[in-house]
Amino acid sequence: MSALERVRDALPEEAKDIRLNLQSLLQGTTLTPDQRWGVALAAAISTKNAELMRAMREAAQSETTQAVVSDAIAAATLMAMNNVFYRFRHQIGKETYGERPARLRMNRLVNPGSSRVNFELMSLAVSAINGCETCVRAHEKVVLEGGLTEEHVLEAVRIAAVVQAASVGLAATMLQDPSAL
Repeated sequence: MSALERVRDALPEEAKDIRLNLQSLLQGTTLTPDQRWGVALAAAISTKNAELMRAMREAAQSETTQAVVSDAIAAATLMAMNNVFYRFRHQIGKETYGERPARLRMNRLVNPGSSRVNFELMSLAVSAINGCETCVRAHEKVVLEGGLTEEHVLEAVRIAAVVQAASVGLAATMLQDPSAL
């Protein structure tokens, strides 16, 4: 049994829909395997759930290249920084903050290990999880300009949503064992 199957089996009965969604979404989509597994791994990393991260990394490594795995890690970590910074600038709503340079290194965005459009798709999925409207809009624009469609965007966000829900479902299993709290 794979680590991802163990994660699905560990989800409580109340998360049965998530278990089924996790299985079906990762079996076949309009996304390429590199896109699908890169998005899923980047999303899992952004949830900070160790069990889910390990399982998704194991699955991704068997389905795609090391460059995609590396990009997923880079996308999740860069968006952890960028989503906070750009969400703040958007939420505060003052032009003066927007006029100042970010002064944040993000070279990997323009020089990914695999492909630029796939890295942007991973960044879009993580930004959706992190709730950064500015970043979601920016990455969606680059992805569409890079030749992907709105269906690709929706599929990536669907995967991110299910991975996020799986993380919450795994966390809820602690409620079944009060001594774990």
